[in-house]
Amino acid sequence: MKRAGRVDSAALIAAALVIGVGMSGCSSSGSSSALGTDASSFFDRLGFGAKPKTSGTTGAEAANPDQQEFDCPNIEIRQGASTLTVAAKDSEANAADLRYQGSIVRTARECPLRDGIVNLRVGVEGRIVLGPLGGPGEITVPLRMAVVHEGPEPKTILTKLYQIPVTIPPNEGRVNFTKIADDMGFPMPKPPGLIDEYVIYVGFDQMPPSEPKAKKPPPQRQRRKG
Repeated sequence: MKRAGRVDSAALIAAALVIGVGMSGCSSSGSSSALGTDASSFFDRLGFGAKPKTSGTTGAEAANPDQQEFDCPNIEIRQGASTLTVAAKDSEANAADLRYQGSIVRTARECPLRDGIVNLRVGVEGRIVLGPLGGPGEITVPLRMAVVHEGPEPKTILTKLYQIPVTIPPNEGRVNFTKIADDMGFPMPKPPGLIDEYVIYVGFDQMPPSEPKAKKPPPQRQRRKG
């Protein structure tokens, strides 16, 4: 896969929109398999743009303020990260060099509370549309999710980058993909009302992942001469 890069050309954006419209009549095959088998039921159950309320437990534990009902944080697409463009060239890309363009179609989340931990679960459905130089095969979509405590001095509570493999079959102009992240737990803030200031952000990560640094071999001990 070529390096994913943002293209700030107006011509590229216009061309991508034309491609998306032109492909709207094509069949769309299923989603990438980095997703749970319950992807459809997850979105159908939570709906799009809903703000579900969550309670931790019932009975005696309900008297604990940490277990009271609360609103799951809003989920937003981070500004400037709503579109992913993959061009055939690393520089001077234009509309003719576009291989793929990604967009986020819908999101959903739920956050059951257990033992003071908000077990956040976030679902993102996206779409990859082929450009003039695109073709069948597998690409990797870098998707980042984060929880931020907004305010005068925003504080990142957690952030995770997911590399999602998406397979584009032959004779397909576009394909949907889905990612459900269930490893986004964080402690309930104190007082619990602070969670109303939390925001869940999702978006494409435009920077390629850094290569792991090679470990240096341990120095060899010199043998003493007898």
